[in-house]
Amino acid sequence: MQAIWNKQIIAESEETIVIEGNHYFPPNSINKEFFEDSDKTSSCFWKGIASYKHLKVNGETNVDACWYYPEPKEKALEIKGYYAFWRGVEVN
Repeated sequence: MQAIWNKQIIAESEETIVIEGNHYFPPNSINKEFFEDSDKTSSCFWKGIASYKHLKVNGETNVDACWYYPEPKEKALEIKGYYAFWRGVEVN
């Protein structure tokens, strides 16, 4: 699987985990140079608190386009630190 935004591969792995239709990419599969910390968080009743990252590629920023669970609840431990995408990021 690849995650692509602005014509750039930002993550690539054959070992994603699919939950609720979203592919979660392992931490070692992302190209960290394209990720920037965000202050945004959100809450899922069964996964816990999600943190977000902005994507910066070719001089453009996709705000909060990536999320992950640094300390998920027990039922979601398998995706701890894994990254998922939205806001125009193609995953295929």
